[in-house]
Amino acid sequence: MHDNITFVDQISKSYHYDSKSKMNMADHEKKALNRQDEHIVENIELNIWEALIPVVLLMGLLAYNIFGKGGAWLGDYSNQYILLIGGAIAAIVGLFNKTTFATMIAEVWENLRSVLVPIVILLFVGALAGTWLVSGVIPAMVYYGLQVLSPSIFLPASVVIAAIISIATGSSWTTSATVGIALIGIGTALGIPTGMIAGAVISGAYFGDKMSPLSDTTNLAPAMAGTDLFTHIKYMSFTTVPTIIITLIVFTIISFNIDTSGSADISGLLTTMDATFNITPWLFFVPVGVVVLIVLKTKPLVALGAGVLLAAVFALIFQPEVLGLIGSTNMGALFSAITTDVAIVTDNATLNDLFTAGGMMGMLWTILLIICAMVFGGVMDGIGALSRITKALLSVAKSTFGLFSSTVLSCLGLNIVASDQYLAIVIPGKMFKQAFEDKGLAPENLSRTLEDAGTVTSVLIPWNTCGAYQAGVLGVGVGEYFVYAIFNWLSPIMTLIFAGFGIKIRQLAKK
Repeated sequence: MHDNITFVDQISKSYHYDSKSKMNMADHEKKALNRQDEHIVENIELNIWEALIPVVLLMGLLAYNIFGKGGAWLGDYSNQYILLIGGAIAAIVGLFNKTTFATMIAEVWENLRSVLVPIVILLFVGALAGTWLVSGVIPAMVYYGLQVLSPSIFLPASVVIAAIISIATGSSWTTSATVGIALIGIGTALGIPTGMIAGAVISGAYFGDKMSPLSDTTNLAPAMAGTDLFTHIKYMSFTTVPTIIITLIVFTIISFNIDTSGSADISGLLTTMDATFNITPWLFFVPVGVVVLIVLKTKPLVALGAGVLLAAVFALIFQPEVLGLIGSTNMGALFSAITTDVAIVTDNATLNDLFTAGGMMGMLWTILLIICAMVFGGVMDGIGALSRITKALLSVAKSTFGLFSSTVLSCLGLNIVASDQYLAIVIPGKMFKQAFEDKGLAPENLSRTLEDAGTVTSVLIPWNTCGAYQAGVLGVGVGEYFVYAIFNWLSPIMTLIFAGFGIKIRQLAKK
């Protein structure tokens, strides 16, 4: 698991001889090249202080909402309103610096187009959660998982399981929507805090996402830096493997010192689930079928849609009594589970919290957050603020360590301001490519830094598309899992440690 160089060598050989894999690789490379062609708006009229005005005000308003008003300053959708206010402020700054409304609207539209598919995926994930609950799939996962995964190994095991699925699928999002949901359910029943569970799942999922040749971001980073995919993965393993090892050690220590509900409570949970649902191993056909479809590179919407339909059929076959509890007709209960919400009441409070799903409507808050974040990021891009901020960071990169530090800060800043991990790779990649060459540094230094600071930190920002998605799917706020997403916040620190001590900093070959 940790010998990633050997793993990559094996994967590399298989791609040379497997025509189907070559086709899959071509799909991801094509997506990466499409992202690479994105233009960056520059505005010579805008200075750095003006570019920072919307950022500073946005951070101030968000801080006031979170720490001063408990997240409810403007109601349930406070963060969404604040992002729109930030976008309006950015637009005013742009108008004062000769940026037209048409330019800003065009960039906002491009941003919204880029998240159309993720929004539809979120709706399907909501439907998936509802149907997997009423069909007994999630209860069965929890039921059998409680008997296999003990509290003493649960957190590190969750990291490993999520990493394996993510390497196979190339997607942290898919991992969270499948095994992530199940692990949250199992861990909650064991009495483990949901923030810890989500942190373990996200850590493993993003490790696999980074190291998988099937990941879009893993193809995008070397395309931006000017190196090849497998050189990038091999070189990235130098910082990624120590980071995941430290993550596993920390979660192992936490697991041995955590207070859980104990075996007696688990026995009671199993009895209650047995009495409420028809628990059978046949229910695992649904999640296994979805994972197989994803591994075979079926379109995500097709795979998730198949998961919803399969679960609906299994609900009619195995859980007619459960459907009778939540609706006047079986089809009506299924429709409610898919579109609105469903709650299955038992005699156990822990299970009552667990056996609740929001359906498609449950994803509305997350979808609106993503849309508002894309509006703010689009306006900031349209007025040239993103380019100006990145150039300012580049101008202070005098030393090699300063160059790495500026790249890391640029990626982090764009994840915060642009709210999109792809822009956090594309813009610094374009801006810093020449600077790395001028320092005599090989392009894999840049591609590795883009992934260590751009890809994995996106999930730590609540209004970033990745942070909003993970929080919505797992049902755990970013603030709850932030500290426990150890792999994600440790990765940029690790890349700076390597840069500071000059470890594995490859130089350009002299001609």
